[in-house]
Amino acid sequence: MKKLLVLSTALSGFGLAASAQEIAVMSWGGAYATSQIEAYHKPFTAETGITVINVDADNPAAPIKAQVEAGNVTIDVVDVEYADAVRMCDEGLLEVLDPAILAPGIDGTPAMDDFLPGAVTDCFVATIVFSTNFAYDGSKFPENPPTTIADFFDTATYPGKRGMRKGAKVNLEMALMADGVPADEVYALLETPEGVERAFAKLGTIKGDMIWWEAGAQPPQLLADGEVVMTTGYNGRFFSAAVTEGKPFVQVFDGQVYEYDGYAIPKGAPNMEAALQFLTYATTTQALADQAKWIAYGPARVSSGPLVGLFMDGKTEMGPNMPTSAANLANALPSSYEFWVDRDTELNERFNAWLTSN
Repeated sequence: MKKLLVLSTALSGFGLAASAQEIAVMSWGGAYATSQIEAYHKPFTAETGITVINVDADNPAAPIKAQVEAGNVTIDVVDVEYADAVRMCDEGLLEVLDPAILAPGIDGTPAMDDFLPGAVTDCFVATIVFSTNFAYDGSKFPENPPTTIADFFDTATYPGKRGMRKGAKVNLEMALMADGVPADEVYALLETPEGVERAFAKLGTIKGDMIWWEAGAQPPQLLADGEVVMTTGYNGRFFSAAVTEGKPFVQVFDGQVYEYDGYAIPKGAPNMEAALQFLTYATTTQALADQAKWIAYGPARVSSGPLVGLFMDGKTEMGPNMPTSAANLANALPSSYEFWVDRDTELNERFNAWLTSN
């Protein structure tokens, strides 16, 4: 049986001294890391005196796997996607967490009843619901703008370069939805060889117009630089570019793929007690609501929802910009971690072979 990790000190107050006065938290950089620094890191340090060092990575799962396998872990808390967390937990790369460390909701609701369904697993606590959707440069299409995922693949009506993340995940799902497959049938189809062939065939229709990105900060930059006219990316990054930087970007949520992202602790983290203390603090009702002031990702706790108000500019309502708003869920697909845990390696090998083929 895996050993559960629990705090050795009481969790009634976060100001208790920890064994370490500094922890390293690895995340994705850009506007997302800024939202965590403002909502989690700074107030946690103010409460506890523990300094939080932010470390950026294009995808934190990869360096954490390397650190644990090398027996040289320098990161205490890591921000990872849901499917990566499940797979890494199964591989013994993450510490198993006791849900008793999670604080109740601000209204007194027990934590496990307050988090959204499936948001807490053996080694992972979700903080946000984010989506991969697409955005376009509004100045390029002043008339008849794109409104559907099918339009992303329509280079005849909407000419210009496209951007997509370099990998199979999300791209295959979006390709099938663009090809007319209803969202609730996508994964059943992708489980068949015919479905995989159909998805790659659809991707092939825009392969010659594609610029592949690997880090979350790249899609808004590709749009800003005029290298692409449309690109998939993370909805919060597009929001930040449009609202805080004044970029003429317009998001399209049709065909979005949404999923959880959150915190885990690498196996053998050097400052375990402080890491657990941080994880507890960062996943409280108020902390999750506070993050939504900085970026348009939905909090993973029910009790946080009513506390989400305006963006940090004091005027932009965050609710309509969340991937979880009713209007944005009209044709949306929840990412299936079960599907990707089982097929990630196989489909990415296929994707990489496809990239180099004629």
